[in-house]
Amino acid sequence: MKTVAQILKSKPNQTVVTVPPRTTARDAAQLMAEKCVGVLLVTVGDAIAGIVSERDLARKVMPFEYPASAVAVADIMTTGVIFVDIAQTNEDCMTLMTDHHLRHLPVLDNGRLVGMISIGDVVKDLLSDQQFTIEQLEHYIAGVPTGQTVPSLSA
Repeated sequence: MKTVAQILKSKPNQTVVTVPPRTTARDAAQLMAEKCVGVLLVTVGDAIAGIVSERDLARKVMPFEYPASAVAVADIMTTGVIFVDIAQTNEDCMTLMTDHHLRHLPVLDNGRLVGMISIGDVVKDLLSDQQFTIEQLEHYIAGVPTGQTVPSLSA
């Protein structure tokens, strides 16, 4: 099992995009588009105040008649953000994400924000682990040392 720290290291971009609570929904949407991210962490100094997602914008702003430039992210963000520590495992993340219907988890190291992982990051990592296990079992069953090619069983 890999740790969250290992998952973070495998990500090409580890930047976490944050905004203050007074940021408008319009500016948040523009920033998400510019940075190609689905969520923004809402922070006050170094503290996480909440998280705002594309889904929040779509469900809490767009259906209503008021302009997105008049809505602050503080009014639509989710508070009580669930996060993980860098020492937790990919399975811990999957459990949290499944149990709480989350797509993103901020990552903390000794209380300091160090990254963000998505459900895609976790699934990719779990699939990689499963593929490795399958390859090891194939080598074991075929009696072929690791590093050598296993003959095809369909031939």
